[in-house]
Amino acid sequence: MHTFRMGEAARLLGVSPDTVRRWADQGRLETTRTGGGHREVVGTELARLALELGDEPTDAARSVSARNRFPGLVTRVVRDTVMAQVEIQAGPHRIVSLISTEAADALGLEPGVPAVASIKSTNVVVERP
Repeated sequence: MHTFRMGEAARLLGVSPDTVRRWADQGRLETTRTGGGHREVVGTELARLALELGDEPTDAARSVSARNRFPGLVTRVVRDTVMAQVEIQAGPHRIVSLISTEAADALGLEPGVPAVASIKSTNVVVERP
């Protein structure tokens, strides 16, 4: 049974350690204590909360068929005459997308702009760190 410290759990959920502690204090996330008194979260409990967080509907999610949505901040845009490479930092995830320069310009994409990466794919590679 794999366990995570509060900071690790926060990083995996894309929130602050204070948010994870608050959720634990509110009873939204079950934790245990180590012999030294540190809080830990069992992996299955963390997965349960991650699914719960993913099921929370948003207005944008109701209007788009892609359910893999990563809100974040544009960190880099490299444009040429036809295509643009857009990088978004969404929590701990760096997402890179190639879109038309016309679309990047129409969306006003530049570093510091909030954006949502919506991913709908027929092929997803899963690996363990």
